[in-house]
Amino acid sequence: MTQQINSQVFAYTKQLADSAFKAQSLVLKSLEKLAELQLGALEKQGQATTHFISEALETRDADGLRTLWEKGASLNRENAERAVAVTQEIIAVTQKTAESLNALVQEQQQAANEAVAAPVAAVKKAAAAK
Repeated sequence: MTQQINSQVFAYTKQLADSAFKAQSLVLKSLEKLAELQLGALEKQGQATTHFISEALETRDADGLRTLWEKGASLNRENAERAVAVTQEIIAVTQKTAESLNALVQEQQQAANEAVAAPVAAVKKAAAAK
């Protein structure tokens, strides 16, 4: 009897460890994607800002300042649009990760239910046979 209990505990622990490894893998892939998205957006914003600053340093007259003002407003709008787009992508990645983790939890719960139901069914069958 002890051997059977030990074997069930070992099987459940192995299953739990496998599920934890899968969950960790999902989360790490998600974090990698999020970091990639944010660094890409930061790089684009830095390049645009650097280009704007170089143009600002070359401005010498009022017409140049007027043009620079328009480019600054355009740059701000582009940066805001880029931030919104990246935020939407981040939300999509986070939602997909949450759905995958939810599916993993449901799979684990189903396996645990089956592991508990099998011995109970065997005991009921043995009791009915007596």
